[in-house]
Amino acid sequence: MVRHYLVKGRVQGVGFRWYVHREAGALGLRGWVRNTEDGHVEVVAAGDPEELASLRLALDRGSRGSRVDLVIEHLLDDAEDKDLGSFQIEGAW
Repeated sequence: MVRHYLVKGRVQGVGFRWYVHREAGALGLRGWVRNTEDGHVEVVAAGDPEELASLRLALDRGSRGSRVDLVIEHLLDDAEDKDLGSFQIEGAW
């Protein structure tokens, strides 16, 4: 299963991407997390439904210092999984 999440709120400049990276890595998910130009965080994650449900709970909870106002979730085609490697932060360097 592959999911796309758009997280809105105070999620930039508060360690949110690193939090998502840690949570997704611990769950064994593949994919990426990155900031968007309009102040949100975008996540694409692939894995088992149970792991994705756990990630969704972590996204709703947010990192320390963040404030999550809304998480928009979309199911992506399973073919999107073929290009995903180990979970990483895009644009972090």
